[in-house]
Amino acid sequence: MSFEMRPRFGNGPLFVVLAALLALSLQVGYSVGSGSARLTAAVPSTSQAQTRGADFSVPSRPETVTWGSFPIDAPPILTIRSGQTVRIDTLSHAGATQDEHPVQFLEPYGVKREEILQDVLDFWASRTGRPREGRGGHILTGPIYVDGAEAGDMLEVQVLDLTTRVPYGINNTSPASGIFEPTYPGARPGDGALDITPGTRHLIRTGRIGGREVALFSGDIHVPLAPFMGVMAVAPRDAVVGQPGVTVAGVQSSRPPGPFGGNLDLKDLTIGSTLYLPVFHSGARFYVGDPHSAQGDGEVSGTAIEHSLSGVFRFVVHKGKTITVPRAETPTHYILMGIDLDLDRALQKAAREVVSFLVAERGLSTAQAFSLASIAVDFHIAEAVDLTQVVAGKIPKSVFLKN
Repeated sequence: MSFEMRPRFGNGPLFVVLAALLALSLQVGYSVGSGSARLTAAVPSTSQAQTRGADFSVPSRPETVTWGSFPIDAPPILTIRSGQTVRIDTLSHAGATQDEHPVQFLEPYGVKREEILQDVLDFWASRTGRPREGRGGHILTGPIYVDGAEAGDMLEVQVLDLTTRVPYGINNTSPASGIFEPTYPGARPGDGALDITPGTRHLIRTGRIGGREVALFSGDIHVPLAPFMGVMAVAPRDAVVGQPGVTVAGVQSSRPPGPFGGNLDLKDLTIGSTLYLPVFHSGARFYVGDPHSAQGDGEVSGTAIEHSLSGVFRFVVHKGKTITVPRAETPTHYILMGIDLDLDRALQKAAREVVSFLVAERGLSTAQAFSLASIAVDFHIAEAVDLTQVVAGKIPKSVFLKN
């Protein structure tokens, strides 16, 4: 873990191939109900964490997770230095947050008791007394305090490894869920609902076929897994009633994304990608959760395959590198984001971010940048179902002949 990765945004384009190779080398199995799933504190690299490919390891235990918000003043569950790596366990809310006990809830779908993480059972048992008003449904591991990060800096989060923790995930569909919700901004009277039984859940098994992990959607449909964390965030700047997802003063719901990151549901943030987040508080205070094993752009039903994951991340602080909106990078693209309650406005904001990036990082004029944005940049809907919507402008690195 000793090689250095120089910043890419702000210092010219560079994707470090070593990071991808490292990610491959970190592929290790994670057994359901293993002792590693029952750790109660961050483990340093002198023991188990080292064998699992990170400087530290953080479990998803009741004392290391929050439910549905990003507290600014929560005590850190781990403090690290810039450049260090952490393996972080996360829990899907699907099967862990309902009123019914997880065993009784999952049993009708064919899930055996030994297939349910002990972390899930212990979180479910800890629900009583956890505040719920104004909060979303996600279980989030954190906060992790990155020493030296201060307001006005930028936090680089490298996604080095992601592994599934159980052999199944859950996707929900209802006649009026996701983009068909009556409260969806594009809804109109008389739209009508889909012919689906309300509250339908799909328990989707996963397995390895032909050397790769897939979702066994049906006997003749296999969906390749591409795991990513739906939520990666720093502590928000503030939480003022009236802002998206803020109905209680000081409480930012985990449902809508924002400048702090959060529920971006950007499926590109898989192994080998990097997310860049603005820092609003000392230590940045990083939260992660809403793990997914597969999702299409848009997440139109309102959920992906909600699937507990374990991930390895490297955190790098960039002093004085100020950004106002999350941005990302993959081996093939720079990704600039537009976030707004209105999808059209989100597209506009994404286009402005792309233009600004091309001017600042590539030396183009504004006119040239807007032209290139129109002829070479794809604008994808990352998600459109969580109040605040995200459009991702994807700039292909291949168009640049010089690094």
